Amino acid sequence: MTVWEQLFTKRMLICVFTGFSSGLPLFLLFNLLPAWLRSEHVDLKTIGLFALIQFPYTWKFLWSPLLDRYAVPVMGRRRGWMLLTQIGLLAVIASLGGFSPTTDLVAIAWVATLLAVLSATQDIVLDAYRRELLSDEELGLGNAIHVNAYRIAGLVPGSLSLILADHLPWNLVFIITALFMLPGMAMTMMVKEPHRASPPKTLREAVVEPFHEFITRKGWNSALLILAFLLFYKLGDSMCTALATPFYLDMGFSKSDIGLIAKNAGLWPSIIGGLLGGLWMVKIGINRALWLFGVVQVVSIFGFAWLASVGHHAEISVIERAQLALVIGMEALGVGLGTVAFVAFMARTTHPAYTATQFALFTSLMAMPRTFANAATGWLVETMGWTNFFFLCALLAVPGMLLLLKVAPWKVPSGDSQL
Repeated sequence: MTVWEQLFTKRMLICVFTGFSSGLPLFLLFNLLPAWLRSEHVDLKTIGLFALIQFPYTWKFLWSPLLDRYAVPVMGRRRGWMLLTQIGLLAVIASLGGFSPTTDLVAIAWVATLLAVLSATQDIVLDAYRRELLSDEELGLGNAIHVNAYRIAGLVPGSLSLILADHLPWNLVFIITALFMLPGMAMTMMVKEPHRASPPKTLREAVVEPFHEFITRKGWNSALLILAFLLFYKLGDSMCTALATPFYLDMGFSKSDIGLIAKNAGLWPSIIGGLLGGLWMVKIGINRALWLFGVVQVVSIFGFAWLASVGHHAEISVIERAQLALVIGMEALGVGLGTVAFVAFMARTTHPAYTATQFALFTSLMAMPRTFANAATGWLVETMGWTNFFFLCALLAVPGMLLLLKVAPWKVPSGDSQL
C-alpha cells in the first residue's frame, strides 16, 4: 500500500476524531481559561500558578493500569472508558462558565482540576486505542493525523470561543465549547473494540509488568536516558507557549485579534506541517524526523523573542497583525512537526501488551514541563521580562536535542536507539 493509500483509510479517519477529542479539553485549559481569567483582571502570577491544575497529565500513569486491567461493563475495555470520560468532559466544561473569577477562583481551580483528570484519563485510553488500532508501519502517519486534529481542536477554545466571548456571556461560551465533545462521542459509539493483545489478568500484572518490561528491555541505562529525553525534548517550546494568550493581550492585541489572527495563522502551517511530517517519517524514519523537526521547533521560539522586543502596541495596524501571524505560523509549524515525531517515537517505544500504562508514563513525562516549569512562567516573566524569558526557553530546548545522540541516532533512521 502506498503512502497516499494509507492516508485515506478508516483507521486514519478514526485518528482525526481521537486527536480532536484529546485536544479540545487540553487547549481549553491552555488558552480559554487563561484568557477568561486575564479578561477578568486576574494577575499573571495567579494565572501562571493555574498551570498546576494540569498535574493529572503528569501523574496519569499512576491510574493507567486500572484502564488496562478493568473494563466498563458496556462497550468494551477501550470504548467504554472513552465514552465515560467524554460524557464527563462535556458536563464539566459546560459547568465551568457558571463561576466568577472575581469571587469563585478556588472553585474554578477545583473544577478545572476535575476537567484535567477527565482529560488525562481520556488521553490514556485514546492513546492505547490508537496504538492497538494502527500497525507498526502506520504509526508515523496515524500519529501525525492525530496530532494535526489535536491542534485543530485548539481552534475551538483558542479562536471560536474567544471571538464568542466578545459578544456572548462566558457561561454560554463554555456551553457552546462543551458541545464540541459530541463528535468524539459519536466516533466512540461507531467504532469497533480493538483486540490486538490480551489484557492483564490481575491488577498486580497491570501495575508491575509494564514497568518491568520497559526497564528490562535494554537495561536501566537505556530506560533512564529515554525517560530523560521524554522530559526535556519539548521543555523549551512548552514553556514558550504556556502564557501565549496573556502575552498577546499584553502586546496590545484584542481577544478578537487573537481569535481571528493568532489562532488561524497557525492552522494551515500546523496542518501542512503535520501531514508533511507524517509523510516524511515514512521516508526518512522517526529518528531523523526528531532531529530535523526539533531544530525547526527551537528556531520558532526566537520569533516570540522578536515579537516581545517590539513591545506593546497602543494601536494595532495591519503590520502588527502580520507580525503576529508570522510568529504564530512559524510556531505552529515547528511545534507541529516536533510533536508528530515525538508522539510517533513514544508509540514505537511501547509494548503492545501494556499500551495504556507505558504510553501514559511517556506522555506524563512529556506533560511534566508544562505542569511544573510552566507554573513558574508568570514569575519568570514578571522578573526578567518577556524577551529574556523567550531566550531562556530557547536555551532550555538544547538538552533534549543533545539526548538524541543516544536515544535516536541519525545513522539509525528507522530503528530504535543504539543504547
